[in-house]
Amino acid sequence: MSSFPIGPAGMQPRCFALVPAAGVGSRSGADRPKQYVPLAGQALIAHTLKALGAVARIDATLVVLSPEDDQFEAAVPGFAGERGWVARTGGATRAETVAAGLSALRERGVQPHDWVLVHDAARCLLRPEWVDALIDACADDEVGGLLALPVADTLKEAAAADGAARVAATVDRRGKWSAQTPQMFRLGLLAPALAGPLDGVTDEASAVEALGHAPRLVEASMENFKVTYPADFALAERLLRSRA
Repeated sequence: MSSFPIGPAGMQPRCFALVPAAGVGSRSGADRPKQYVPLAGQALIAHTLKALGAVARIDATLVVLSPEDDQFEAAVPGFAGERGWVARTGGATRAETVAAGLSALRERGVQPHDWVLVHDAARCLLRPEWVDALIDACADDEVGGLLALPVADTLKEAAAADGAARVAATVDRRGKWSAQTPQMFRLGLLAPALAGPLDGVTDEASAVEALGHAPRLVEASMENFKVTYPADFALAERLLRSRA
């Protein structure tokens, strides 16, 4: 049983998506913030938002941009209305941007017992059915959870030697998972998690873990990768076009 009530007058918790998009993607090698790089005829972030918008149980999606962002409306025309929200309150880090997004959601009436699904703008190959699977798995969970993938490759720990990276050890991959998004937690849990010390916090789940909770892992697909490096754009383009 969750420690959060169902809600006033028996109302069921609602689901909201939060997409932090205030960064510039410096590793991408692109000539613009990577969320605006065109892929298969649309901006990268447009594919992401289309997938989230196709999930009927998500009441609305909030995109959190940097205050200086002047490209979003041109890149995603028509993203507005009851299910498309924008806040230009992003910070210098992902955690700051998500925390600002949570504040914006509270201002729009989202309650502590409601679910927030934080999703990387750069995971543009997201499929609605993966989000539905996450919601199904976590709807009655006390903590919440995230999409993730068991690690299949052999893992090596590296050490620098003679100006090169060399193997220092082979890491046991048993029980290791690669974290993805969305990551689904109640606003009333995620907000205080991100208000504490953020050393070592690289995603929402790690912030929740720091409070002593154990988020649920929901197996997803390797296609749900984060577009990060130059070669990732070509792969994402091919996969998007193959779906069309």
